[in-house]
Amino acid sequence: MKKKNWFIMGAALICSIFFINFNVFAMSSETEMLLKLLEKKGIVTTEEAADLKQAVEASVEQERVTPGKEHVGKMNVADRLSNLEKQVSKTAVVNDFLERVDIHGLIEVEGYTASRGSGLYGNRDSSDITLATVELEIDARINEWVNGHLLFLYEDDDTEDFTVDEAIITIGNTEKFPLYLSAGKMYVPFGNFESNMIQDPLTLELGETRESAAQIGFEFEGFYGSVYTFNGDVSEGSNNSNKVDNYGANIGFAFEQDQFSFDIGCDYINDITDSDVLTDVLDDVSDNLVGGGRDEIDDYVSGLAAHLVMNVGPFQFIGEYVGAIDDYNAGEMNTRGKKANPESWNFEAAFTQEILGRETTFALAYQGTNDCVFVDYTPGSFDDYLALPEDRYMGVIGISILENTMLKLEYMHDEDYSESDGGTNAQNDTVSAQVAVEF
Repeated sequence: MKKKNWFIMGAALICSIFFINFNVFAMSSETEMLLKLLEKKGIVTTEEAADLKQAVEASVEQERVTPGKEHVGKMNVADRLSNLEKQVSKTAVVNDFLERVDIHGLIEVEGYTASRGSGLYGNRDSSDITLATVELEIDARINEWVNGHLLFLYEDDDTEDFTVDEAIITIGNTEKFPLYLSAGKMYVPFGNFESNMIQDPLTLELGETRESAAQIGFEFEGFYGSVYTFNGDVSEGSNNSNKVDNYGANIGFAFEQDQFSFDIGCDYINDITDSDVLTDVLDDVSDNLVGGGRDEIDDYVSGLAAHLVMNVGPFQFIGEYVGAIDDYNAGEMNTRGKKANPESWNFEAAFTQEILGRETTFALAYQGTNDCVFVDYTPGSFDDYLALPEDRYMGVIGISILENTMLKLEYMHDEDYSESDGGTNAQNDTVSAQVAVEF
């Protein structure tokens, strides 16, 4: 229990000593000060403090007039003090919980309208309003050296139910010692994915990897890094081995001073195929080539990611690259019988300024990919077309309309790969709006 909670309970006990032994002491100035402290801390209300003081003073007066007798007032004071001590104890437990546990939430509601130009699958306009994201995050400081982290997530079309997205135990305290150990369900540190846009950046689409992993990391004077390992969803070769043979590492440096800050880092993973989207591609899209879903590749394909996020006054610049170091063999990822080396990038520039009393952000982005055409060849099967666009141009305006309430308007223009590269040569324009509430 925290020191201040012991202090509050101690104060109540001291009050008890002064109150109950009023045959020796009158209502002293110290007792009044302690009573005011309990009132200030919210343990008792102003009315309760005044009432208790009045009862004590009345009991003291009765004792002075007829000493040696048990007075009703004295018993009443004792009962009230007993109730007060119980109230202090309950309040201390609640305060201790609130000090050790942080709860955060996020709700995002989105609406969009999209117009797709003519291509391999023809025109296909669409629009919708969705509850895009619901997050409930709980961080608990178990003790000075152990933390627990839980993140419950609902995403439209991705998670049909509220699911445990992250669950991590961390042993360590980087304020006292630079090393820490984390284990549990987590997004491994491969890619940064920071963005001002409504839609996820293409770097996230290609590289985001969520696994049950163990991680050893450090933080020291701005430098940070880690190594991690896990049992991935994709096997190497045809042995379908079920063992912990995936690993990765990251290193970076973050600096912040006055109106200037930056974060630069580099990440490595021994098989980028374990990213969420590439695992889906391997399992689903390859059905038409191999006659059924597959969860193995001939050789692991290493991945590399690098990022720079810089803030200079009201300006922000984001640059990120995520890609495969090696090639996928011909036919492994539905790339028309060719080898593939998928990669993606994101470049953003943003400006934030208070306009009419509201914090407003303007941002532009260019994103792109290479060798990210993963095609389902089933005729007319547009819904199974999982290719990422070759080029994406974006612009967004974000306005803090109320406290912890953000409104964003976004325009996105996608250009697909040419038909000769396996794409549709189509263009897609999407206008989106999002209302987000954090608590």
